[in-house]
Amino acid sequence: MEKTLVLVKPDGVKRGLLGEIIQRLERKGLILERARNLVLPPEMAAEHYQEHRAKSFFPALIAYISSGPVWALVWQGPNAIALARMLIGHKDPLQALPGTVRGDFVCTSTENLVHASDSSAAAEREINLFFGGVFRE
Repeated sequence: MEKTLVLVKPDGVKRGLLGEIIQRLERKGLILERARNLVLPPEMAAEHYQEHRAKSFFPALIAYISSGPVWALVWQGPNAIALARMLIGHKDPLQALPGTVRGDFVCTSTENLVHASDSSAAAEREINLFFGGVFRE
């Protein structure tokens, strides 16, 4: 069984969309294996988004993801990574299809409700960061 990490970001939590997002993934047949609610320390946020360190939007990204509670969710199932990303939709709300989380609920690309691992290597790294790494409470 493949595993993936999905984060419901601060705007998704604030808007009360956690249940909707979980429901959509469960309806597809993915199994919720682990869940954790936390506010990301900036150091953890920087580690999570390490591939964006050199980009101009990095400080704003860290400030946004650290601005309130997030839910870290580990999902498992056949093709969990691709399925989760398909259900979440494109990060650009103008390209996100209706019926996807972002297509139905997102207006801007900067507050896009959800993060999902984009590869097996990323899923392994991210799951370890949120559920087994140095930032584990």
